[in-house]
Amino acid sequence: MNVDNLMNNLEKKHPGEAEYLQAVREVVESIEEVYNDNPQFETANIIERLIEPDRIITFKVPWTDDEGNVKVNLGYRVQFNNSIGPYKGGLRFHPSVNLSILKFLGFEQIFKNALTTLPMGGGKGGSDFDPKGKSNSEIMRFCQSFMLELWKYIGPEIDVPAGDIGVGGREIGFLYGMYKRLKGDHTGVLTGKGSNWGGSLIRPEATGFGAIYFVQEMLATKKEDLKGKTVSLSGFGNVAWGAALKAAELGAKIVTISGPDGYIYDPEGISGKKIDYLLELRASNQDIVKPFSYVFEGTQFHEGKRPWEVRADIALPCATQNELNDEDALTLMNNKVMMVAEVSNMGCTPEAVEIFNNNDIMFAPGKAVNAGGVATSGLEMTQNSMKMRWNSGEVDDRLHEIMCNIHEQCIKYGKKDNGHVDYVKGANIAGFLKVANSMLDMGII
Repeated sequence: MNVDNLMNNLEKKHPGEAEYLQAVREVVESIEEVYNDNPQFETANIIERLIEPDRIITFKVPWTDDEGNVKVNLGYRVQFNNSIGPYKGGLRFHPSVNLSILKFLGFEQIFKNALTTLPMGGGKGGSDFDPKGKSNSEIMRFCQSFMLELWKYIGPEIDVPAGDIGVGGREIGFLYGMYKRLKGDHTGVLTGKGSNWGGSLIRPEATGFGAIYFVQEMLATKKEDLKGKTVSLSGFGNVAWGAALKAAELGAKIVTISGPDGYIYDPEGISGKKIDYLLELRASNQDIVKPFSYVFEGTQFHEGKRPWEVRADIALPCATQNELNDEDALTLMNNKVMMVAEVSNMGCTPEAVEIFNNNDIMFAPGKAVNAGGVATSGLEMTQNSMKMRWNSGEVDDRLHEIMCNIHEQCIKYGKKDNGHVDYVKGANIAGFLKVANSMLDMGII
């Protein structure tokens, strides 16, 4: 495999799909050596088969607003690879959704799901629909129309969507209700369901919990722990809430959260009632980070700024892709940050990652750090198939074990001669080998 030739050909096929091309380049650069050391991969042309999705489903979603006006959005499902299990990945409802973003997310999902060791393939979907400012009735009508098309292509052993940005428990409920009506049975076709009807306990906070468990393992390699560390977070939804809750529980001080309009700095630390308030924030689709500073005395709102200018020991991007750039990375480096872990998918630009690596700042990619969310979705699928429900302690124990195993895989394939760990390389190689060997076993299909 020649990475430059591969990427040049891919760019000609898919011009302008920047996020997708960025995600593919990161993976193929990481696996180039192991790929070329195993001629069976080249013989079967594994990489060219892996970087293209199995199929892309695109459809219109007509719906009616509360004033009776007919609106039309686009819906997508990218089914990327199912060699180790049914397609698995979230649905994102946000105006920024396009095919490039969904292909990048679906491609990342292949390796993330493989790292969990659970039998799940990779996929992603969503719509450019914006839930913000919409009534419950409007969101319900949109979700029902979306599922009216999507239901033909999903199933508990085919494709199991979940939530993502703009798709929380409310949206999953509306989607599942329509699926159940169309299909006529109760199956585990969606994860992130309500706890009363098949959902797993701790699923909303699982991505954040899993990220902190992974960070714990990273710190342990330096004989450090979270107690007493300062942590800067971006975002204010499920992911940031879960990370803040678990980090505070383990003795860290969370000093920032953020939204599209700026960030909050809290020198006293975000814990207790402040984290409870985050629980309220995550249930809203409004840009309401700013009022946090009105509610809690001593907190400061910095409009139009990003939290990476705050001095902290650990930085955890929890919002969206490429939210931390090279300027932010230099600021973090100058402020003596010791670790950056992506909790959002591809949360750092390639230039930022290069700065961290060149300056021996511990860095780990989203496909490893945030795998706790999909891991717990996999545990939800398991509970559904067995017609049983584990308590929160049992789910949390399994989540913790999975994240420790993912860290071990990253160490196995990413440890360098100087003792440092290239977590990007480790995660990519571990995930790739599992998927590639499964593809070899099944022949050319």
